[in-house]
Amino acid sequence: MSLTIELALSERAAGRSIALRLAEVIAAKPAAVIGVATGSSPEPIYAALADLVRDGLDASQVTWFALDEYLGLPAAHPQSYRSVLERALIRPLGLDPASLHVPAGHPATADADAEAYERLIGEAQVDVQILGIGHNGHIGFNEPGTPFASTTHRAVLTSTTRKANARYFDSLDLVPRECLTQGIATIMRAGTLELIASGAEKAPAVARALRGPVSEDCPASVVNLHGSVRVTVDADAASLLSSIAS
Repeated sequence: MSLTIELALSERAAGRSIALRLAEVIAAKPAAVIGVATGSSPEPIYAALADLVRDGLDASQVTWFALDEYLGLPAAHPQSYRSVLERALIRPLGLDPASLHVPAGHPATADADAEAYERLIGEAQVDVQILGIGHNGHIGFNEPGTPFASTTHRAVLTSTTRKANARYFDSLDLVPRECLTQGIATIMRAGTLELIASGAEKAPAVARALRGPVSEDCPASVVNLHGSVRVTVDADAASLLSSIAS
C-alpha cells in the first residue's frame, strides 16, 4: 500500500498539483481513462487542466467517467452531474461531450442502469480516479454504512449530504433524494486514487478517513487499503492530522 499526503498552500495549488500529475498520465497514455468527481473540491483540478490544455496538453483521446448522478433530474438540468461536468470539464478543455460517461438518472430503470454502468467501467479500466470527500466521510455518494464490496448502485442520500448540496438548488426540497453512484469496490479498481480536500469544514472527515480505523462507517477510510493513493489537502483540511507525510 502506498498512501502519500501532500500539503498544498491553497485550494488552487492543490488543484494544479493534481492536474500536473494527470497531465503526466495523459502524456504517457493519450487514451487514458480518468474518473471524475463533482462538487467544489475538484473544480480547481479542472480549471488547472484547462490551463494545461491551452498550453499544449492534448486530452482529446481521454475517456472520462463520472462517479455519480442524481436520480430524477433530466440530463439537461443545470444541476445534473452531466451538466456540471460539461461546464467544468468538457467545454473548458474543448473536448467531445461523447468522451464523458455519466450514469443515467432515470428512477424507473435505475437498477438496470447501474449494472450497465458497472460493466462499462469494468471494460474501460480506470487509470486514475479523482475523489472528493463528504463531511460525513462519503466518497462518491457512498454514505456511511455502504459495504466496501458495493458496486455501482442506487443509493439514498442522507439528510447531511442533501443539506450540503442544497446550496446548488433554490431550496432543500429540490435536492434529489436518490442517486446512482459507483460503489466502493468499483472505485477501488482504479489504478490510482487522487483525493482532494480543502477547508476547515473537511478536516474532521479527512482525519477520520486517514487516521481513524478503516471502517464502513467512514467510507473514505477504504483508501487506506488501496495500492496507490495520493491525498492533496490545504492546511485547513489537514489541521486535525497529527503529521503530514510528503
